[in-house]
Amino acid sequence: MKKFFAAIILVVAVFLSAYFLWHKKAKGLPSNITFNEQIAPIIYKNCMPCHRQGEPGPFPLVTYDDVFKKLKMIEYVTEKRIMPPWPADLSYSHFAGEIYLTDEEISMIKTWAENGAPKGNSKLIPPPVFPEKSQFGTPDLVLKMPKPYRIKGDNKDHFIVFKIPYEMEKDTFIRFIEFVPDNRKLLHHMNGHLIQYKSGAKQDIFKDENYIDEELFDSREIHEKLDLANDDGTYPLLTPSVVDYLPGVTSALYPEGIGGYRMLKQGALYINNMHYGPSPVDDSDQSYFNIFFDTKPPQRPVREFQMGTLGISPVIPPLVVPPNTVKKFHTEATMVEDISILTVNPHMHLLGKSFLAYAIKPDGDTIHLIRINNWDFRWQYYYTFKAPVKIPKGTLIYAEGTYDNTSDNPNNPFSPPQTVAERGGSMRTTDEMFQLIVTYLPYKSGDENIRLDSTYIKRR
Repeated sequence: MKKFFAAIILVVAVFLSAYFLWHKKAKGLPSNITFNEQIAPIIYKNCMPCHRQGEPGPFPLVTYDDVFKKLKMIEYVTEKRIMPPWPADLSYSHFAGEIYLTDEEISMIKTWAENGAPKGNSKLIPPPVFPEKSQFGTPDLVLKMPKPYRIKGDNKDHFIVFKIPYEMEKDTFIRFIEFVPDNRKLLHHMNGHLIQYKSGAKQDIFKDENYIDEELFDSREIHEKLDLANDDGTYPLLTPSVVDYLPGVTSALYPEGIGGYRMLKQGALYINNMHYGPSPVDDSDQSYFNIFFDTKPPQRPVREFQMGTLGISPVIPPLVVPPNTVKKFHTEATMVEDISILTVNPHMHLLGKSFLAYAIKPDGDTIHLIRINNWDFRWQYYYTFKAPVKIPKGTLIYAEGTYDNTSDNPNNPFSPPQTVAERGGSMRTTDEMFQLIVTYLPYKSGDENIRLDSTYIKRR
């Protein structure tokens, strides 16, 4: 009898083993998953770009040992789709450079971890070689903050204005400016403009102060202290918003012919708003800018507008979120010309819960722009479409944001919750904002066929 039951158990074990093997194959999973063969390519593509030296990931994920040390965490955050971070709802709209794992990749990681995370005997493919201190390649010019900015540990927001002067041998053209934050933990946002001096207009562009506390002086005093004007008192050419930053942002790089600026040989990057969040201890920042030149003048300079806070359309109702409430707000604007949208950037602060934006054409058709079901203040991408999205004249663009000012919101800056509002465009993290920032071109026939994702494909 014992032999009979032993035989039955053996048959069942063989059956179950065969079933699970078939089930894996039916799902498209290899029967023997190893780091060297299946897992390393997933890590290299989706994790290593941030989890390596000099990038924002808090620990490296380059070698087998790196991954094995964080195995349980990786299994959890991938299964829950916490990592890699991609807040936009993939079932609503698609963008260039999407970072996400397929169901098969998630299953492979889970199965590999459950089987003891074997390294494998096959030869490991070498990890990709990334440009140092850049996500786009080797820059032609690097402009660094002249000296570290000391951030006081007083638990207050800090806003500074500064300039980084430059002098080159000749005029040139800029294709793209990449901002590389040094202190990613405290740096909340940055808005950078390009100041350019015509030949002979300014003898010494390097004199006077570099850093000014924005809250201590008005605009005129700041301009005087930074010595921004020409020697005759007139103002130089200003090209606004050539480079911006928000938490988690990787700047949008458009195909050749779209975007870009003329760059005179004398000038400065003028940062009119660098915001550091509160810190209980003293800290510092010395961020820098990578500038990539072009051989041709810009053919189609990009344009930008923002809806909501400080934008072309009001927030309705006024952005005031009472304590212990979850509340919705919206903003809307009608387009006065045909445009081609390249990039959208939703923006809220710590009380943000969800974000939705779409367009309603004059004929009633709806164009999906973006939906974020679970807002995360740490990841505020510039979402670039795979191809320009034509928005006809007369189209209504509508954006809706939901805010959670309850104790259930783990990011709520106040305990117990307090009234939080949009305060005259205040950018403090403890105040709120609601914006949809849109980068676009005036529409030209054939824009829909431009591949905006080609530059992202090269990077990934």
